Amino acid sequence: MPIIIPNDLPAAVQLASENIFTMTEFRAIHQDIRPLRIGILNLMPTKEVTETQLLRVLGNSPLQTEIVLIQLDGHVSQNTTKEYLERFYVPFSKVKHLNFDGLVITGAPVENLAFEEVSYWSELEEILDWSRHHGFATFHICWGAQAALYKHYGIPKYPLNAKCFGVFEHKCVQKHVKLLRGFDDTFNIPQSRHTEVKLTDIESVSNLEVIAYSEESGVGLIVSKDGREVYATGHSEYDAETLGLEYFRDLDKGLPITAPKYYFVDNQPAKGVSVSWRSHAHLLFSNWLNYYVYQETPFEQLE
Repeated sequence: MPIIIPNDLPAAVQLASENIFTMTEFRAIHQDIRPLRIGILNLMPTKEVTETQLLRVLGNSPLQTEIVLIQLDGHVSQNTTKEYLERFYVPFSKVKHLNFDGLVITGAPVENLAFEEVSYWSELEEILDWSRHHGFATFHICWGAQAALYKHYGIPKYPLNAKCFGVFEHKCVQKHVKLLRGFDDTFNIPQSRHTEVKLTDIESVSNLEVIAYSEESGVGLIVSKDGREVYATGHSEYDAETLGLEYFRDLDKGLPITAPKYYFVDNQPAKGVSVSWRSHAHLLFSNWLNYYVYQETPFEQLE
């Protein structure tokens, strides 16, 4: 089944070239099916890139999903045109009365700031509170996960001595969790962050369970006991080129950066990228949609 997106969303062209089945809003309204309504709060500056990455993994599922792209009311994007946002995004204030089967909250490049120093922190706090009542299941990514853990449980983030940057092996530390159904015992997750949450802080919260952990990069995946909250510290949705583009961008700027670990073939940029996370990324998001959203959310039409 397809993923439903706005009629002329640019990501549709890229997804079609990858044989990922998408359906326009016009075609979808002529089918007598209630799709899952998934809201994406996209806090990343490169919105089109992030949209495509998330739609790729959300669209690789037999479930029909309707995507609603959400933007903050009180923050003006510096990297995306006003016209693009007005065409494809809906301000939070326009959807806050709605219920969603699932929500995705992305990361943001603000992790070196204290949460309270982020210009839109008060609105994000409101959204995180709202998500617990208007989203049946929420998938938090990277800084979005750190922000939600801090808001909901008071779990702090800690600065790292060096950036966690690369593709790291993680172990399934809970073997019978539905989110990891079909996973190998070990799997890889791309990471790109300057801060971390600590295992001991998470283990002190009875409602949270760490289900994937890396000896090198730390906590990978966290799930609440009722399954309605998923926290991913990394970026399983990343394209093959994402970490490389970030690396070469910082090199060009003269910033202190080392090559992402376990990413380039033989750790040599000239040899290209060794993609080792894609299959588990698709499985991660399809498991979330199936076991945590579709099989749990009420069938009745959402208001």
